[in-house]
Amino acid sequence: MAEEEDFSSLPLTDRWVHKVWKVRKQAYEDAAKQFEKTADEYDPVFRPFIQDPSLWKGAAADSNVAAQQEGLAALCSFLKFGGREGAVRARSHAIPPIVEKGLSSTRAATKASALEALLLFIELDVAAPVIEDILPALGNKQPKVIAASLAALTQIYHNYGCKTADPKPVLKVLPKAFGHADKNVRAEATNLAVEFYRWLREAMKPMFWGDLKPTQQTDLEAQFEKVKAEGAPKQERLLRSQQAAKERAPAAGAGDEEEYDEGGEEEPAEVDVFDLAEPQDVLSKVPKDFFDNLGSSKWKERKEALEALYAIVNVPRIKDADFGEVNRSLAKCMKDANIAVVTQAAQCIELLAKGLRKGYGRYRSTVMQPIMERLKEKKQTVADALGAALDAVFQATGDLAECMEDITTSLAHKNPQVKEGTMKFLVRCLRTTRNVPSKQDIATIVESAKKLLSEGSEVLRSGGAEILGTVMKIIGERAMNPHLEGLDDIRKTKIKEFYEVAEVKAKDKPKPPPAPVARGPPAGAKKPMGKKAPLGTKKAAPAAAAAPPPAEPAALAPQPTSRGAPTPGSKLGMPKPGGLGGLKAPQKRTLAGPGGASAPSPRRPAPAPSPPMEFEDEPPSPTATRAPPRLGMGRGGLATRSLAKPVAAAPPVAPPSPTPVSNFTAIERAELEELRDANERLLKQIEDGRHDRQKLMSEIQELKNQNATLIEDHTRDVLSIKAKETQLVRARSDAEAAEQTNERLRRELDRLKRALSKAEAAAASVGDVGGPGSPRSPHMGMMSPTHDDAGIYRDGAGYRGGPDRNRMSFASTLSEEKENGEGMPSLRNKLSPDLRYTGNGSGSSGRASPARGFRREAEEREVRNEPAPAGMGYTSYGDKGGNRTGGRTESRIGNPSSTGGASGGSGMESWKRAAEVTSQLKARIEQMKVCQLRATQPITESRN
Repeated sequence: MAEEEDFSSLPLTDRWVHKVWKVRKQAYEDAAKQFEKTADEYDPVFRPFIQDPSLWKGAAADSNVAAQQEGLAALCSFLKFGGREGAVRARSHAIPPIVEKGLSSTRAATKASALEALLLFIELDVAAPVIEDILPALGNKQPKVIAASLAALTQIYHNYGCKTADPKPVLKVLPKAFGHADKNVRAEATNLAVEFYRWLREAMKPMFWGDLKPTQQTDLEAQFEKVKAEGAPKQERLLRSQQAAKERAPAAGAGDEEEYDEGGEEEPAEVDVFDLAEPQDVLSKVPKDFFDNLGSSKWKERKEALEALYAIVNVPRIKDADFGEVNRSLAKCMKDANIAVVTQAAQCIELLAKGLRKGYGRYRSTVMQPIMERLKEKKQTVADALGAALDAVFQATGDLAECMEDITTSLAHKNPQVKEGTMKFLVRCLRTTRNVPSKQDIATIVESAKKLLSEGSEVLRSGGAEILGTVMKIIGERAMNPHLEGLDDIRKTKIKEFYEVAEVKAKDKPKPPPAPVARGPPAGAKKPMGKKAPLGTKKAAPAAAAAPPPAEPAALAPQPTSRGAPTPGSKLGMPKPGGLGGLKAPQKRTLAGPGGASAPSPRRPAPAPSPPMEFEDEPPSPTATRAPPRLGMGRGGLATRSLAKPVAAAPPVAPPSPTPVSNFTAIERAELEELRDANERLLKQIEDGRHDRQKLMSEIQELKNQNATLIEDHTRDVLSIKAKETQLVRARSDAEAAEQTNERLRRELDRLKRALSKAEAAAASVGDVGGPGSPRSPHMGMMSPTHDDAGIYRDGAGYRGGPDRNRMSFASTLSEEKENGEGMPSLRNKLSPDLRYTGNGSGSSGRASPARGFRREAEEREVRNEPAPAGMGYTSYGDKGGNRTGGRTESRIGNPSSTGGASGGSGMESWKRAAEVTSQLKARIEQMKVCQLRATQPITESRN
């Protein structure tokens, strides 16, 4: 027990979030009791829950079912007694847990409290935010949550109706509920659809009917048939704002209010599909060849093009776009020779006008006159299609004044069929328009209708009378009488017959003129001073007029008897000089309330013409009319006293009356209540505007976030594209460099081939001449052919022959090759054997060849008769030269022809191999130069 006492000593907010469920449950119960005991919504008990509305989230979703039940009961008590501010703050925190855990609870009391909380949230503010918070639950994974949410929506629309709660958000998601796998969800969806049908009737079907299965459509049709037998639905539960407006409504306006309520009750049955549907973009779906087919010479192609357009624009609501070209083409079709094309074009115009509504007004001048010109067709189907198109265009325009020029022109047309069709169209316009035509338009219509009364056709004469009768229904008999002057009684009787049966939506209500007269009596009712004047003083009025001094005290005493016996022969215009145009009502009121009370109804003064008659006998009393304003009695103070002021009426001033001067009359109270109602409506509109603004701002923020994401993605894509472009540029540059290298190598190969051809040609020419290097030379037996480092076999005996003859300097060729960056092996391998064994010096000048020293040594030995040393051939010379060429040189010497053949068949080696051989050749040339210097020194010494 001590523990419980400690819990009860804790603050309410601490116990509200306590970890023990019993403590929380007790806190919920205590809070509900405290809410019920409050005096008004500003009680301090509500302050913690207004400042921290998240407390309701834990109460609505309490983990303990018993505590949750009490928590929802406390929430209902808070909403019932806490006012609108607390409800608006707690709405976003409490509704999600209520929908998720409260509506689907297994306890009946919990479910009832949860539903009542939702209804109270709507009652205190508006329905849109509550429905918006419930809709996400329709996508919950648990079927019981979805079914409970659909049941709650059904109750919301059943209690508040589709006028207070917008049905469009729910109609959009309703097909998904019909396609759910759980049968309970489908059953609740059916109940919700039936509830919608009670309010919307056939207007709801285009929103979701096409998404249902045939069996579901059949079941719903059976349910709808039961609803059709019921009467118009009524809003069973009012918002707090509606309740306040109803309480403030004055008793005098009860009849008008009932009429308004009746009209409001019928309004849900007239809900238009256009208001529920979402606009669709149909212009982008028009075929590209539509205009070409529409201009075809074959009527079938034109008709098929219009049929395709009809299928595209056959939607409840069309997104506004530029349909100027389409309407111009349809207007041209009105002149088509084939009536099937005309009918189809008229149907397309009708659908466009119904789908665009006010947006189609700018195309009216394009299509209306051509349609009226085509009214000459006698076939009924064509006439009906043209009439329906005209009606749709007029409904989209909404103003009869804009169509008057075309209508009057067609009413004066020479073709009777055009006149008849236009006349019927004008009658339909007058019946359906909601705006009373201006006086100028009324005069124009009446003149045109009078001309029809003199037509030879009975149909046109009846049509003219029907037009006049409909106009009379709109503006009234009294306003129509001046227009009927000059007509005979027969025509007037016929017009009267059409007037009695005519049904119009716009009626001219001449209420403003009598309104000031009705306000006069209450203003005068404020002036009574609480003094009961003696009766029978009417006859003393002339004396009062002759004695102005006693008028001041007499002004304080109302004289009801002066109005008890009005003079029937008085003039009506006499009160105007005194500024008293509304003295009729005060006279009757003073008779009804001798004590000065203002209880009589304000409607009584209007028909009473007698008060102004009294002023005939009292014209010299204008000074007395200004006495009440000096007393500060407010406007209309003269209405409570008589202008006849006899001298005998002064003594009754003694008994004073405590009636307050600041009392409001019934009419003024009614006006005040109307102003308050207007203020409430304005405040509600402001609140709705704020809510819409918040919603739009959230949408704008969401769009900004999406835009930022798109910008980041775009930037990432741009960077990726630039990276790819950079890689592509690099790859192209590498490819171009490879092509340049390939081209350079190809040029080098061509150059080497040309050099080889020249060398072979030179070798062939040397072989034909048969110089000293020939095998038949006398020096041939002196030594065997030699092979120099350049790879050319030469005869040593040919040295003397003339090194200056046929100078093809191989060294110069080699140096030229070096300058061009080419190596020696390619040329050496491609030399023919004839050139290798040539004895003369045409292959080389001998200046840089090591063979020159070899031949000179052999010659010197021959002169001295010394035998040649062993290995005197190329191999010995190679050893003498430091074995420069290695095994590869010996292999070439051993089989020179095979080496040359292999080289010729293999082609040019790679450029890397060429560079390597070039470097080797450079080193070999340097060694050959050294060997040449060493070989020339002994010969020089021996000659000396």
